[in-house]
Amino acid sequence: MAETTWETIERVGLIPVLRAKSVAQGRAVVDAMVAGGVAIVEVTMTVPGAIDLLKELRNQYSAKDLLLGSGTVTTADQAKATIDAGAEFVVSPSLHPEVIRVTKANNKVACPGALTPTEAITAWNAGADYVKIFPCSAVGGADYLKALLAPFPHLKLIPTGGVTLETAESFIRAGARALGVGSDLVNLAAIDAGKPETITETARAYLKVLADARK
Repeated sequence: MAETTWETIERVGLIPVLRAKSVAQGRAVVDAMVAGGVAIVEVTMTVPGAIDLLKELRNQYSAKDLLLGSGTVTTADQAKATIDAGAEFVVSPSLHPEVIRVTKANNKVACPGALTPTEAITAWNAGADYVKIFPCSAVGGADYLKALLAPFPHLKLIPTGGVTLETAESFIRAGARALGVGSDLVNLAAIDAGKPETITETARAYLKVLADARK
């Protein structure tokens, strides 16, 4: 039986946040990450040609080889466009109930953003499958995540913002279901320098850290 989106997100434990400068650069980053075993990507709407990139990646990789998501989605129209292009999960930096509604109506996974306890529980009650805690490191990192989960142990939280190889273990131990990872893994400079193997090696390093943290 095929793995569900939830199962893939929690098994891999990473959601790389792709903010590439072009479709070609974005594809090169994804290829390098997949080579390292990280078969998930969140293509943000800040990428020029984000919809085209989603479509290209869906054509290039089967659903079982790459779990595609969209990010920085703030309107219902954006949500629908990215889902039509192949996104299986939809991430926002903030809370937009209309984005959650469109995502759930299309049987996809909704991951709105929140920061405070009020925002987190409001997002959950609006139908979120996961709540992205952003920017998590700016307000205390793993300790803040742990504090949020004390009154709300049922929340499924994905910390994003400032997650690194050094902090990844502490976030998992604090109760994160997965980690939103930016430039520490999605290394655009490595692609521009013609060194995609840097990303591949970092992807493997992240998976090892997560596996050890979960033991």
